Amino acid sequence: MTLQSKRIAKLPNEYWWGGVINDGSLMPYGDAPYARDLRSTDDNQASPLLLSNQGRYLWSEDPFAFMVDEQELVIFYSESEVTLEEGHGSLQGAYRHAGNAFFPPSNRLPDDLAFLAPEYCTWVEMFYEPTQEKIIHYAESILANGMPPGILIIDDNWMKDYGMWDFDRSRFPDPRAMVDTLHGMGFKVMLWVCPYVSADCTEYKKLLADGILMKSVRGNPLIRRWWNGYSAVVDYTKEEGASWFKKQLDRLVDHYGVDGFKLDAGEPLIPESGDVLEEVAWTRPVRLLEDCEAYARLGIGYPLSELRMCWKLGGQPLIQRQRDKHHSWDRYGLAGLIPNAIAQGLLGYAFNCPDMIGGGMDGDINSPNFHFDSELFIRFTQCAALFPVMQFSMAPWRVLQGEELAWCMDAIRLRTALGPEIFSLARQASQDGLPILRSMEFVYPHQGYEKVQDQFMLGEKILVAPVLEKGKTSRKVHFPTGVWMGDDGTKIEGPSVLEVEAPLSKLPWYRKG
Repeated sequence: MTLQSKRIAKLPNEYWWGGVINDGSLMPYGDAPYARDLRSTDDNQASPLLLSNQGRYLWSEDPFAFMVDEQELVIFYSESEVTLEEGHGSLQGAYRHAGNAFFPPSNRLPDDLAFLAPEYCTWVEMFYEPTQEKIIHYAESILANGMPPGILIIDDNWMKDYGMWDFDRSRFPDPRAMVDTLHGMGFKVMLWVCPYVSADCTEYKKLLADGILMKSVRGNPLIRRWWNGYSAVVDYTKEEGASWFKKQLDRLVDHYGVDGFKLDAGEPLIPESGDVLEEVAWTRPVRLLEDCEAYARLGIGYPLSELRMCWKLGGQPLIQRQRDKHHSWDRYGLAGLIPNAIAQGLLGYAFNCPDMIGGGMDGDINSPNFHFDSELFIRFTQCAALFPVMQFSMAPWRVLQGEELAWCMDAIRLRTALGPEIFSLARQASQDGLPILRSMEFVYPHQGYEKVQDQFMLGEKILVAPVLEKGKTSRKVHFPTGVWMGDDGTKIEGPSVLEVEAPLSKLPWYRKG
């Protein structure tokens, strides 16, 4: 059926979260008009779910459009019924019911190193020019500068070509030896991959003949415009395409010992977006955005899989990375991290990552005219340190020195110290589906924390309140009921709202007594 509209009157003091995580900074919805059409989303992870702090939620198996203001929530255009569930008491109550019903936890989680130590991506340090020698040197530098071994992500252009998923031997003469060396140093290794195939690579004709590539309604190979040009697309919505792609990944695991993959791209193929030159001729009935979901499913089964795009699939053992961040203080940079992470957790994506520390959007971060902000980098590190997953790319020792580098290292040491607790929360999330990083409203419902989006709870006992504004050396912190112990020995009785000192050397965080 096609549902044209559904109007839902707002309850007193009701706010809503959900839809697309990249709009986390605009959540909760309810104080000002907001509209979103999930049918055309390409903004990171998304899900056909809206959750209310009054214990209500909406779910549909298909994307829908919605609008919310001070009076009502209006749903438009869905190919399946939009279910309104009520009576679950709170935001957490609504989430628990929705999760158990529509995206139950898988009882699996990513490799424990994802929670115990940082990820290190080669992107900012190498861009499109990674080599075996550079990667070994990067790993050695990480250890030499006192940072712990973690997950090393070899980013774009390690391979022969898009669609030819084997190492370019001119730059990686002995990939197995490289991976073995990294393992011996304590690292796990992930490789960047994407669903595209260069139309002039030697694999293209074979894939086309075997029916592995998507075709247009005119019978032509489908060509997609993406950030690296124009390419054909593997049809991962059909068994043959998904099987071929998995075979490439499995071979990389078997031959070289890699531990997982960064599955980049995966945006839904929507002709109206202008990224697809012709409409797709699906080989079977495909629901809108199902192709995005099918691509994300390719990561299930590996110890480490990181995604930028995902549709539905909450509760799965997938690391969900926020959209590429700018080197900025606004919602497109540092200020967006916590709200987007809260939204990720509420859509069932517990194992979330706030993108590369300091930002890495489009590679402009290394250009000669780029203005590096060391204060921003330190605050970004502090904010990310107690996220479920944290990720470096720009090497701190290259851009910081003296006490600024020492403050960055303090945040890394804090992460290392609390890593076992974060891993314990990740294991819990794999069993009960609850977010690791939670909003104040999620843990302390109906106590006036609906719009507190600049601090978060790590589980139920650790409160984290990073500084998110340039030049600030203090910040307002909301302390719920209970006794809260600071890492400096301070003891605070809640409920209270206090201005706490937070010089650039300090990340304010508190443990409930």
